[in-house]
Amino acid sequence: MALYAELKAERATREALEDAIRNGVVSREVLSAIVSDPVPVVTSDDIAQIETALSTETTTGRRVP
Repeated sequence: MALYAELKAERATREALEDAIRNGVVSREVLSAIVSDPVPVVTSDDIAQIETALSTETTTGRRVP
């Protein structure tokens, strides 16, 4: 659950950043700091698999490997 929450928060942050970049409200300094910070690679497929597993677990009441 903690991993799911972290991945979802990262996705929301990424979407907010993309929106800010599109609207030109992020300075070069901020972009430079973000680019230099290592970011774990998580794809939307990873998040979809976690959401599916959690949904199945919630529905059936058992863990999915």
